[in-house]
Amino acid sequence: KEWLATLEGRDATVMRIEKKRRSRNPAAPFTTSTLQQAGVRQLGMTTDRVMRTAQQLYEGVDLGEGPVGLITYMRTDSVNLAQEAITDIRKYVGANFDKDYLPPAAIAYKAKTKNAQEAHEAVRPTAVMRTPEAVKPFLTHDQIRLYELIWKRTVACQMTPAQFDTVAADITVGEGTFRATGQTLAFAGFLAVYQDDEDEEESKLPALVEGETLPVDRLYGEQHFTQPPPRYTEASLVKALEEYGIGRPSTYASIISTLQDREYVVLEKKRFQPTDIGRLVNCFLTRHFSHYVDYDFTAKLEDKLDDVSNGKRVWSRLLGEFWKEFDGDLKAKQDVERGCPIMEPCPKCSKPLFMQASKRGLFIGCSGYPDCDYTRPLHAATAEGDNILGQDPASGLDVKLLSGRFGPYVQIGDMPEDKKAPKPRRASWPKDIPLENATLELALKFLSLPREVGHHPTTGLPIVANNGRFGPYLLHDGKFKSIPKTDSVYEIDLPRALEVLAMEREPRGDSAASVLKNLGPHPDDGKDITVRSGRYGPYVKHGSTNATLPKDITPEEITLDEAIGLIAARVAKGPAKKPARKTAAKPAAAKKTKTADADTTAAKKPAAKKKAAPKKASTKAATAKKPARKKPVA
Repeated sequence: KEWLATLEGRDATVMRIEKKRRSRNPAAPFTTSTLQQAGVRQLGMTTDRVMRTAQQLYEGVDLGEGPVGLITYMRTDSVNLAQEAITDIRKYVGANFDKDYLPPAAIAYKAKTKNAQEAHEAVRPTAVMRTPEAVKPFLTHDQIRLYELIWKRTVACQMTPAQFDTVAADITVGEGTFRATGQTLAFAGFLAVYQDDEDEEESKLPALVEGETLPVDRLYGEQHFTQPPPRYTEASLVKALEEYGIGRPSTYASIISTLQDREYVVLEKKRFQPTDIGRLVNCFLTRHFSHYVDYDFTAKLEDKLDDVSNGKRVWSRLLGEFWKEFDGDLKAKQDVERGCPIMEPCPKCSKPLFMQASKRGLFIGCSGYPDCDYTRPLHAATAEGDNILGQDPASGLDVKLLSGRFGPYVQIGDMPEDKKAPKPRRASWPKDIPLENATLELALKFLSLPREVGHHPTTGLPIVANNGRFGPYLLHDGKFKSIPKTDSVYEIDLPRALEVLAMEREPRGDSAASVLKNLGPHPDDGKDITVRSGRYGPYVKHGSTNATLPKDITPEEITLDEAIGLIAARVAKGPAKKPARKTAAKPAAAKKTKTADADTTAAKKPAAKKKAAPKKASTKAATAKKPARKKPVA
């Protein structure tokens, strides 16, 4: 800073300018991996949502003349295109762009993925002449976005490279020399069709001349520190799985879903953060089964399986070798500690402490159990002696964060020795808020329930907000009313509470309180499309049509266009088929196999239910006559 201060007030001089022409080649057409990465980065979808939408495009969409498959098979690691597809793409580029955009020969790509099995083409449109604009009226919001992405990437892969002019200027200010770099797009090439959001942003420089004097507005310095590698996003995790040869293109989405379903990780700000149970499982596997979680294990096994498919290995022997080793490892590890060491001695016996799991959750326990019974909650915030968050302003008692049978909770004061005395006020700690973030302000907020919102202007009775077994609710005049998910039980005020109480229940059990928000009118009939909270999760409603929201779309984020697409997809499936009752199915099936005489006998069955033997005899007699009737026909 002191050195920069000596340069204040001086003009800058352009000492040297370097100009170079740089080209950037188009990316290869999509594989499963790159399609998932682009879908996450550019469209904001999850990998599972990308694959579900791609499956719909592959299976076919009705374009007015029956279902038509719009893309090729979407589970592939090949970057090759069929010759007829390349010919169609080059014809399209030649007809719609200048000749400079069409390379003299077709561009060929090679897969860089280890163990690539190029049994299928790359993911491409089945007909490049079927442009996104042409099929847009027939596709849902997700389908058209993904189809457009695939179409553009496929067309761009057979276009000329983009050209950039890069400029580097050395500028002196007093005794200091600074360098400024930038680039400008000279020729768009394939960028006229497709541009990945990973492409670097253009930093443009004004036209400069060597020896030119420039005014200095401000001089400042920035210090940068080495940062740890960022946490994985869905896109970067798929890329890493592909690079290490873990899994196959068809398993990337299921791997990510499993990590989330088992709560090994949570997605925060689009990046995966490990949970406590995830750390425990990872620690146990890397300590005792490092061979099976090694990056090369899957890749080496893939090589062996390739040998099986090529006839170089016998599959039964390969499985026998694997099972013999794996079974031996399991038997050898039966009596090992199931926890993860935390590098801290036990305060009772000095043996190592372990993070362990139980049916009540995770905790810290001594490895010397059962000789030593020392345990404590996993998080220090709930340990004895370190659980006081502050004092309650109303009573002056300590507000404590404790761990109980059903998880962590906050409590005002201590438990009384007299069991008949009133218990202290307490409230459960929400699962979605880490204990490390526990503060007195949050604790008092959770302890504020039940709270009186105000008095009803008509009845004069109090309105109370509280949390119940089925979620937050309002209590007034002995009646309960659910609070919509868009409102907070801690913040709802009297005017809003009166609105919720005034909501009338709609027929068929669909309560107006379940309406989360109104997205607007449908363009076809003008009826409102609403987002609602149902028994099985959030959904959108238009008239009598209900469409469930996908897991990766929240009620707060869904748009009107997305809702219209979901409703259109639901209508296309037709009404839900109700399963037939089992009691009605049996007599119906019986009637089909009997003759008219047998039907007459069956009609009299209710009057003679107990006489089972005669019925069987009459049925047999009827069936015995059938061959006699068939003989003349033969």
